[in-house]
Amino acid sequence: MAFSIQHLSENGFDIIELADDDGARVQVIPSLGALLHGFIIPRGKGPLNVIDSYGSMDEYNNRIQDSFKSVKLSPFACRIKDATYQWNGVERKIQKSPIHGLLYDQAFTLILEEAGSQDAVIDLEYHYKGWDPGYPFPYTCNVRYRLQADNTLEISTSILNHHGETIPVMDGWHPYFTTGGTVDELELQFWSTEIVEFDEKLIPTGKLLPYTSFTKAKKLEGVELDNSFLLDFKQSSPLCTLHDPREQVTIEFYPSTGYPVLQVYTPPHRRSIAIENLTGAPNAFNNGLGLVKLAPGESLQFSTTLRVRG
Repeated sequence: MAFSIQHLSENGFDIIELADDDGARVQVIPSLGALLHGFIIPRGKGPLNVIDSYGSMDEYNNRIQDSFKSVKLSPFACRIKDATYQWNGVERKIQKSPIHGLLYDQAFTLILEEAGSQDAVIDLEYHYKGWDPGYPFPYTCNVRYRLQADNTLEISTSILNHHGETIPVMDGWHPYFTTGGTVDELELQFWSTEIVEFDEKLIPTGKLLPYTSFTKAKKLEGVELDNSFLLDFKQSSPLCTLHDPREQVTIEFYPSTGYPVLQVYTPPHRRSIAIENLTGAPNAFNNGLGLVKLAPGESLQFSTTLRVRG
């Protein structure tokens, strides 16, 4: 097996493509929030991109703040109620957006690219300098994409605190998955123990409720989801699978224990489904559900792996 990396320009995007000689390809756009633009697998009937991304820069510019598809969510994911939280006795108010963090549209820098007989790897980095008054805590966000054999993609994030005090962190991803049809044709299965109870504005109430409804695969026809689930790491991996019986394609998810929350969202258009690995629940800066507290000079890594079969 041989792996390679090349730089492409397509539809207004500057893309880095990781590939193997079996035909698997991973496409990343560093300048747009380290966006995962494509995960393309070879098949007898033609290649399939299982990532629902943007068709052009115009579409990206018009839709990024509606969908946030496949971008890095940092230093928080989902929502912060009223864009406000308390930290170390000080009230902070996010100025940019109370949804999906501060880096989703920032340009990451390519700091490493390597390809050999085992994998193809790129490291992307963004140095946040505390420019939002609601999050005045400098840190470095490093994102690694690693393509391996058998249609396997590992995505890792490292956060390094440069601030002189402990800072709050909630890390996440926002990929949308598709097999070319509608969500109604897909079957979803995941191992969960509890669901986070939300109020009518999708803010957690603070309660965790028992939930095991998807421990057996369930067809998504007529099912609407915008929920956070706590994964059951006592079960064997993969902890989540998305299966298309018509296309005979299965996407498997292997999150590390650093990502205990699975967020699932079915958008109204139902052409794709968001399956997100998160370190905590929405509004974690206020409710503390899965909130990561990073000490000065401390670095933590969070990772998940996707494997596509079929």
